[in-house]
Amino acid sequence: MENRILFTCILVGMFLRKSCGQNSATEEVLNCCEGDILFLLDSSGSVSSYEYSRMLGFLSELLLPFSLGEDQVRVGLLQVGTQPRLEFGFDAHNTQSGLQEALGNTKALRGDTNTEEALRMAKDWVLKPGGARGARAELPRVLVWLTDGVKPGDVIGPMEELREEGVAVLVISTGHGNYQVLRQVVTPPVESHLYFVDIDDMSIITEDLRDAIIEILWAERLQVRDVSTDSAVLQWRPVLAGLNGYYDIRFGPAPSGGVVGGGAGGPGTSPSTSGGQYQRLTRPGDSSTARLTGLKPDTTYTATLTPESNLQVLNPLSVTFTTKPEVLSPAVVTVSDSEANSVRVSWGPLQPESVQSFQVEYSALPGGKLHMTTVGRGQNSTMLTNLQPDTQYLVTVSARHSYGQERAMSVKVCTEEVRPDLADLRLTTVGSDSVQVDWKASMDGLRGYWLTWEGQDGHGSTTAQRSSFYLPPNLLSTRLTHLPPATRVCVWPVYRTTRGKGLCCTAQFHSGPGMAEELQHLPGANSADSTTR
Repeated sequence: MENRILFTCILVGMFLRKSCGQNSATEEVLNCCEGDILFLLDSSGSVSSYEYSRMLGFLSELLLPFSLGEDQVRVGLLQVGTQPRLEFGFDAHNTQSGLQEALGNTKALRGDTNTEEALRMAKDWVLKPGGARGARAELPRVLVWLTDGVKPGDVIGPMEELREEGVAVLVISTGHGNYQVLRQVVTPPVESHLYFVDIDDMSIITEDLRDAIIEILWAERLQVRDVSTDSAVLQWRPVLAGLNGYYDIRFGPAPSGGVVGGGAGGPGTSPSTSGGQYQRLTRPGDSSTARLTGLKPDTTYTATLTPESNLQVLNPLSVTFTTKPEVLSPAVVTVSDSEANSVRVSWGPLQPESVQSFQVEYSALPGGKLHMTTVGRGQNSTMLTNLQPDTQYLVTVSARHSYGQERAMSVKVCTEEVRPDLADLRLTTVGSDSVQVDWKASMDGLRGYWLTWEGQDGHGSTTAQRSSFYLPPNLLSTRLTHLPPATRVCVWPVYRTTRGKGLCCTAQFHSGPGMAEELQHLPGANSADSTTR
């Protein structure tokens, strides 16, 4: 059985490498993987310049086929010397040309082999998920250590901590490294994650090491996005890109006991559309998405994607998701433009394709006469008129849908109270510092008056002298005393919810005895000042 599995893996690797060989050196061909790879490169004084250049050439060849990017493979390089240095992080290179140029320009550090400090940097910073310039959360992380095996230091403990945090550790030794030590630091299986090779023969392990990395980073994920009431989009890694093949997609209502996803999908690997009604579609090998249509609202579905190819045998992927419940109009009712005798009622969504008509009912509370109006399906608002001022109404918007369903939503709204403006304002100066204030106003809904006065200088600017007070609704006059030589007087009618429109006049006093002059502010003059002397 083990021999059969090994033979299958070798065949898959042969087909994969054949596909890679058919592409140019700058073309990205491996859309198979997603994860972060950190190379720990020994560039201390024990590594000769020749050995160092051979290691860099090995890395270049190893990484050349991978697709790089935020949703693909990302690569970082951490060099080991007296003071270890991050040559470039995961966010540095999203293209093969940039990565290859960076590898070609990398220089050795020399000095001591401070592997322990380099591993601390890797654990606390570079490979830490979610950190600044660090590894991505919830994706595979791989540490590949290239060493000549000379005095690596105490690496067993730090490597164990990395493995416990989910980092896969692979080791390539080009010298006479301690096998017993190195076998303890790698992630099982040792036979595919630990390599002893002469510096001039590194190319013979390139494909085996690449296959080991692919096995760790292989992105067998089928995801669902843009889920609506009647459609959804499947998204997957284009594992057949560059190969002759296609994707077979089947989807249908999930069998009883299916996982409810609440409108979103998650990854899965167990096909489960067999045995029931399902729809089928196909997509070419270079595609990575497919839109599923004709779905029912608030229904759990299972979709299965099967990559079909003569060159590779790939497992089908399956995902379960739930469409969103249908939102029937009216889902929201709002009120605007409220006046004393009218108000605008709006609703949504419009849904002209399914709604036959809207009906708006309204009545005063409590127990008022019911009024009704019908609105066409292409309209989402109407103005209700001939309402009573300062009255609460219950408004109900209902929709009749073409397939027989009805939906209604109600809202309470209050019309504005009637707030008549102040009809007239008269100021009569009395003596040298007093003024008689008279006004006229409608008594409907009146709660009182708000009167203010403030002193002004010779240029019309306000001084610090001012006063305000409230007067009951039965008063239509008052006398102000001890006023400044120039005083601006304003009177506003006060209603239940707010003040109405008021009037203002300015009085100026003369020092002559017995003088009394009258100023009248008539309606239609807005609130501009009139002046008496």
